[in-house]
Amino acid sequence: MKRFYKETAAAAGEGGFRVLLDGKPIRTPAKSILTVPTLPLAEAIAAEWAGVPDTGEVNAAHLPLTRLAATGLDRVATRREEVIADTAKYAGSDLLCYRASTPDSLVKAQYDRWQPLLDWAAERHGARFVVVEGVTFVDQPEEARQRLKDAVAAYSDAALSALYNLTHTSGSVVIALAVAEGRLTAEEAFLAAQVEELYQIERWGDDPHAQKQREGVRKDLESCARFLALLGDSKKRG
Repeated sequence: MKRFYKETAAAAGEGGFRVLLDGKPIRTPAKSILTVPTLPLAEAIAAEWAGVPDTGEVNAAHLPLTRLAATGLDRVATRREEVIADTAKYAGSDLLCYRASTPDSLVKAQYDRWQPLLDWAAERHGARFVVVEGVTFVDQPEEARQRLKDAVAAYSDAALSALYNLTHTSGSVVIALAVAEGRLTAEEAFLAAQVEELYQIERWGDDPHAQKQREGVRKDLESCARFLALLGDSKKRG
């Protein structure tokens, strides 16, 4: 749809902060009023809408924070346990646990990026995972999987929206939790999630299609990390 409003603003409302277009609150696809827990997040969402050109189309791809907030309200709040399970299931097949056996330079690149994160998960959450070479499935310890599921479940509905996207985009719930807890920046998460792809580019070069996909991954991770940062202390439940 074309831009239909002139002014955007953020204001306090029932249950948190709202984003206003010409004084009227934005509504989600499910028709709920878009309400977020913090003023900085509401202001950032308002800035997204203000950034739409006066003669341009309102494109959902240009409103990543809006989409994450709406998903938290429309989908996570009504299907919380399902979202937790869909996020935490990556603990059973996390990207970081499947390593190359050759060449040595790729083995080292994966170890340098991934092993510190698995060590962090073991220290921070008591989740100790089995690492294997190749892609043959390995059954991870039940305790490790449960501990990361408990860590995921500690997040608020709004934060779970971003955590879910981080996990699915990166292929790793460990990476997602590391971003949420400040262990990784968005750029570090991107480098961890793209180790093999970046390794291949260094040796064989790039192509426009792969580059476009990779930039999409980078932007998704950046948006999720920013969303979580703007949530501040309200990331966790209670």
